[in-house]
Amino acid sequence: MKLTSRKPYTVTRPTYSEDSFAEDHQKIPRLHKTPSSHVKDYLTCDAKRAKNVALSLLPIVGWMKAYRIREWLPGDLLSGVSTGMVAVMQGLAFSLLASLPPSYGLYTAFFPMLTYFFLGTSRHISVGSFPVLSLMVGAVVTRLVPEDGPPANITDFEGLTPDHQRVLVASSVTFLMGLFQLAMGVLQAGFVVVYLSDTLVSGFTTAAAVHIVVSQLKFVLGLTVPGINGPLSIIYTLEKIFVQITSSNVCDLMMSVVIMLVVFIVKELNERYKAKLPVPIPIEVIMTIIACGVSYGFTFETRYGVDVVGKMLSGYESPIAPSVEVFQESVVEAFPIAIVGFAVAFSVAKVYAIKHDYTIDGNQELIAFGVSNIFGASFRSFAASTALSRTAVQESSGGRTQIAGLISAMIAMIVTVALGFLLEPLPKSVLGALVLVNLKGMLMQFRDIPYLWRRDKHECVVWVGTCTSSILLGLDLGLAVGLGVELLTVVFRTQFPRCAILANIPGTDIYRDRKDYLHILEPKGVKIFRIPAPIFFANIDFLRDKLIEAVGFNPLRVLRKRTKALKKMRKQEEPMKEKAGKDLEFCKPPCAPQLYPLDLHSLILDFSAVSFLDISALKGLKTALKEFIRVDVAVYIASCDVCILEKLQSCMFFDDDLQTSMFFPSIHDAMMHVQDKHKLDTVENCLPLETKM
Repeated sequence: MKLTSRKPYTVTRPTYSEDSFAEDHQKIPRLHKTPSSHVKDYLTCDAKRAKNVALSLLPIVGWMKAYRIREWLPGDLLSGVSTGMVAVMQGLAFSLLASLPPSYGLYTAFFPMLTYFFLGTSRHISVGSFPVLSLMVGAVVTRLVPEDGPPANITDFEGLTPDHQRVLVASSVTFLMGLFQLAMGVLQAGFVVVYLSDTLVSGFTTAAAVHIVVSQLKFVLGLTVPGINGPLSIIYTLEKIFVQITSSNVCDLMMSVVIMLVVFIVKELNERYKAKLPVPIPIEVIMTIIACGVSYGFTFETRYGVDVVGKMLSGYESPIAPSVEVFQESVVEAFPIAIVGFAVAFSVAKVYAIKHDYTIDGNQELIAFGVSNIFGASFRSFAASTALSRTAVQESSGGRTQIAGLISAMIAMIVTVALGFLLEPLPKSVLGALVLVNLKGMLMQFRDIPYLWRRDKHECVVWVGTCTSSILLGLDLGLAVGLGVELLTVVFRTQFPRCAILANIPGTDIYRDRKDYLHILEPKGVKIFRIPAPIFFANIDFLRDKLIEAVGFNPLRVLRKRTKALKKMRKQEEPMKEKAGKDLEFCKPPCAPQLYPLDLHSLILDFSAVSFLDISALKGLKTALKEFIRVDVAVYIASCDVCILEKLQSCMFFDDDLQTSMFFPSIHDAMMHVQDKHKLDTVENCLPLETKM
């Protein structure tokens, strides 16, 4: 390996403690705002701020002013048509996941996009149905309107057919989901998505894909299987499927297998030759048209008993009001649906925003999706977010702005108003096959397990825990369990950090873990202990134990032994004093170290990685440091954050034993102070006063 030349530099400065540094360098006082000042600033409005708020609430104004008609419009038109055809097929297919008639999947491809066009900050995501959300909505629909039993006791169900009851449930859940998203956006709560790590989302969506596979088996096999909810529902559903497996409809199965193979192969070709293809081959649309024609020509419904889409609604129905009773029954499910919908959309939007060099606003995205879902739910659509495959089509086929999304919504409208009747002979098994073949990306995430295990076992535990719990307990409970596991891993890492004993790299002012390097300098009688985590109530005892392990003795035990030895010495002197008739000199406390001498005189704590310190830990830290001081071990703290130092002062941390002079701006400053104090002048003990590198 070729060695690159390194530029040397020399730094000559005094050895500083925090006190001496403060004397030489004047600090600018900070004025901290009061809560009332923050509220006043937040509520203050002027013309400039009003303009900025208006522009942030209507991002379309920003990008529409810069729209290049000749350059961008052809790509947006082509992209809109391509994405629209995919959106129609996915809307029909994903409506089965929501336990709704296929017509309402087209509603979801149309209404939410109309408002997102004005309010959204992403220029590339395709707004519409998403399989995970559809499945989560379908779980609520199946629970309140089961296929093999009476519906829930809800007044608003009176006079409605089962299909209309399901539509009311789905739209009400979507409306409530939109309210949650809108409220979080108004309250600037877009930060909540940071608690859903990529690992957790990967495990969750993989589990959702498994649920989707199981839910679509009944369509692929042509079986009648009622929807089941609750923990272990996937086990019970598989049991019912395997009991009827010999009754599978061969025609449905053959069509599904052929379509999955053809669509899979063409999608792989699209991916391989995407640089040469102007637009991806719309294989889902092609196979749907072929399946419709074959089913109609050979009368699959009557001849082979194939379950088809059936009557498609022509046009749009009148708006409906959500059911408050459904709100009460589904509030627990609606909140995780809102979080998952936003998290998926935001993560996809962020990928394309980085790729095309523009910014997106998480809070505005929450407002946009909240309004879109509320608006869509009023017109009987179900939960909307985005799908990565559909968004990839919109971007790869030349889409530059949400004009492409608006055109895709127009395609869905044309199908709903004028062409829906052509889809009536379409077998549901075809839709099920299209759903399954689109799960490839999510199912391939199982490959993350060995990668995570090799790179980060904590992350692997989060992935496996989230995926397993979501599969067995259901998506709503599984998400909660996954969040719990994720937070526990964070607590575990901070509660049990990897502490280290540092040593000096010869000829430098750099200090590293002594286990990692061959050539190091460790001055006799000095220990440098690094704390690589915040210090709080849960880890203070662990850190104290690690510190005792690092120095090789327990200061309390040493103190007890010395005290016991002193008492014994004084007891032995009493008879001698009486016999001599005069006072003898006592072995005074300063002589105590001679009884049990230690090979440590200075302890340096590296606080460079300590980001906060709570009051409970402060008390424990103070006690631990005083224990070392009482056995004549000088304690120094290096690289302490200024905010922590201020907190120590405000919490009365300092006294006669613990003083501000024990704090140093760097480990090297503390080591220079120790070297000067104890005259460490032997070759192996000396460190350079002037650092050269």
